[in-house]
Amino acid sequence: MINQDTAPERTDIAIIGAGPGGIFAAYELMKKDPSLKVTVLEAGYSLEKRHCPIDGKKIKTCIGCKVCSIMNGFGGAGAFSDGKYNITNDFGGTLYEYIGREKAIELMQYVDDINMTHGGEGTQLYTTAGTRLRTVCMQNKLQLLEASVRHLGTDKNYVVLQNLFEELKDHIDFHFEDRVESIEKQENGYLIRHAKGTTFCKTCIISVGRSGSKWMEKVCADLGIDTLSNRVDIGVRVELPAEIFAHITDELYEGKIVYRTEKFEDRVRTFCMNPHGIVVNENTNGIITVNGHSFEDDSRKTGNTNFALLVAKHFSEPFKDSNGYGESIARLSNMLGGGVIVQRFGDLERGRRSTEKRIRESTVRPTLAATPGDLSLVLPKRILDGIIEMIHALDKIAPGTANDDTLLYGVEVKFYNMEVRLDSDLETCHKGLYVIGDGSGVTHSLSHASASGIYVADRILEKRAQAE
Repeated sequence: MINQDTAPERTDIAIIGAGPGGIFAAYELMKKDPSLKVTVLEAGYSLEKRHCPIDGKKIKTCIGCKVCSIMNGFGGAGAFSDGKYNITNDFGGTLYEYIGREKAIELMQYVDDINMTHGGEGTQLYTTAGTRLRTVCMQNKLQLLEASVRHLGTDKNYVVLQNLFEELKDHIDFHFEDRVESIEKQENGYLIRHAKGTTFCKTCIISVGRSGSKWMEKVCADLGIDTLSNRVDIGVRVELPAEIFAHITDELYEGKIVYRTEKFEDRVRTFCMNPHGIVVNENTNGIITVNGHSFEDDSRKTGNTNFALLVAKHFSEPFKDSNGYGESIARLSNMLGGGVIVQRFGDLERGRRSTEKRIRESTVRPTLAATPGDLSLVLPKRILDGIIEMIHALDKIAPGTANDDTLLYGVEVKFYNMEVRLDSDLETCHKGLYVIGDGSGVTHSLSHASASGIYVADRILEKRAQAE
C-alpha cells in the first residue's frame, strides 16, 4: 500500500512501461540530455528475472502468474518475440499519419542502427524490393506488402535488450515490480501513484503496450482524454513443415500477404511468420492465446514454420468493444480446451474434432503442447470461412499449405488499444502527457513502438530548449 504521508519522489520525466517505446524514449533522453532525471515505472520484472514456468514437461499450460513474464517486464511483450523489426509504413501501425511517412521511416532506421550497435550486428535485413513473389501473389489473388525486415531472433533480441539495459541502468532510475495505480493531473505536472510510493513529474510518457489496454482505458476516462474505437484481429496460428514456405522465408524471411475473401470480401492476412520456429502460449489479462517465436541460433531451430492467419474486425454503434469481442472468443477457447486448442486442417474441413491419436499420427510434429479439439466450435463461421479460403489461396503459391496434417492452433487474438486522441507530437489534451507505443493504439509493432519513443523524446527536448 502507498504511504500517503510520504513526500512523492520528484523526477523530470516519468515513463510508465519499459517496453520498446519506453526503452527507446529513455535511451534518447539519456543520450541527448544526461542532466535530466528520468524515472521508469514497470509492473513486470527486470530482464534477468523474466521467466515463464511453462517448460513443456512438468508445466505444459499457463498457471496464471501474478505478473506474466511473457507480456510484462523490461523489453515488454517483444522481449521474447522473434525480434522482427519491420521498416515500413504499410503495416505495423499508423505512426506516419501523425509524424509523416519520411520521418517514420527515418526513425525506424535509426532504431535499427541502435539495435545493430547493441548486439544485433550480423543479422540479416530482408526486403521485398525486386522479388518475383509479388507477381506470383498477384496472379493468385494475393497481395504482398512492401517492407524491409530486420530479423534479430528471440536470442539476439534478448542480447540487444541486455546491452541496452547495461547502458541505461546507471543513468535511468528503473522501478521494477512497481505497478502504476493512477495518474493525477496537478497544476504543474502529474502525481503518479504506484505500488511502492508516489512520484511527481512535469512530463509523463505512457508506454504500457497491449497488456495495459484496460488500464489505459481507465486513465483516459479519469483524465477526460478522448478515445476512438479500434479493431481486433482474430484467427489461428498455422504450423507446417518449414520446406513448404522455404522459397518465401529464405528470400524474405517474413512475407506479409493479404487475401480478400470471395464470399464476404473480408481481408485475411499472414502475420508473424517464424521459419524453423516454435508455437507458444501468450497470456493477456488472464486469457490464454497463441503466438510464435523463432531463433537466430541454428541449434534452437525446429523443422517447422509457423505464422498467424488473422481477420480484422471493426465495430461501430451500438457496439464498440472490439477487445471485448475478441476476449469472449478467446475465453470460449480456454473453456473448451483448458487453454489453446490444436486441430489438423484435414479434420477441420471434414467437420470433426482432432484427437490425441490423430495429432500423434500427423506428419507435422507440434511444437506446443495444446489440447486437440474443434476450432469450428470456437471461431465464428465468417472468420473460419475466411481462414479456410486463405489457406487454399496460399496453397497455390506454397503447395502443401492445405495438406491434411497442417496444424491450426487457436485462438490467436491481437488486441489493439483503443486509439487515444493525440496531436502531431503524440501529446494528449493535457500538456506534458504523452502516449506512445502499442498502448496508444497508434503503433502495432516493435519498430513503430520504438520509433514513437524516439520521436516523443526529441519533441520533449525541443520544447524544453525553447522554454529556456
